[in-house]
Amino acid sequence: MTKTKKTESSLKATAAKASNKDKLLELLRRAGGASLVEITEVTGWLPHSARAMLTGLRKKSFVIGKEKVEGTTRYSIANEPAA
Repeated sequence: MTKTKKTESSLKATAAKASNKDKLLELLRRAGGASLVEITEVTGWLPHSARAMLTGLRKKSFVIGKEKVEGTTRYSIANEPAA
């Protein structure tokens, strides 16, 4: 019974991560991209977790653009990997 509970909880955790990843990709695809504050508000992540996810996307061949707008760094997807 313990194994079943662990499996169910890990499946829920995986589904939640995928959902936050989808939210992040949606934010990054917007015109003007997203600031770190916007990313953390939407996903509920801490800033270091949001930056780690951006790094993870880079490792998956996403090109993440970064620019300063009025003193705030905004991130966007400059190029997506081929499917």
